[in-house]
Amino acid sequence: MSAEDLAKELAATLVSAGVTLAAAESCTGGLAAAAITGVPGASSFFLGSFVSYSNQAKESMLGVSADCLNRYGAVSEETGTAMAAGAAAALGADCAFSITGIAGPLGGTSDKPVGTVWFGFAICGSTFAESCHFDGDRAAIRDSSVRYALGRIIELIRQCDRA
Repeated sequence: MSAEDLAKELAATLVSAGVTLAAAESCTGGLAAAAITGVPGASSFFLGSFVSYSNQAKESMLGVSADCLNRYGAVSEETGTAMAAGAAAALGADCAFSITGIAGPLGGTSDKPVGTVWFGFAICGSTFAESCHFDGDRAAIRDSSVRYALGRIIELIRQCDRA
């Protein structure tokens, strides 16, 4: 499913659940926010997004600690979780997601190869992160990351709504 189609489904899910959303993006540079705001009426459920590409931006905009970034790196479970929590807190959103990864073609390591992406979630009173590895060029990795984040937050909102 395309990012645009997922954004429409996300909009319907958020409206149905009566919750608001925030986002924090790094490697996707605002592509998820662009998909969400492409849906008419998005301002009723989408509070905003942070493009925190640098570590400095992650610290100053989202409150990710320098210790977290130094110890675990920008592409990590800990940073992904902190980014999502920071976006939700900064905007007062009911839920949030974050995307931080290595879209390439440079920047990969043996521990974190190109295509490694961490997704953070702040939802239902808890925060957590999960990772994926995507293949392809920079554009494909970024697109896959956006589609994964939007699809996953839809699932999580529906699960939370049923609880």
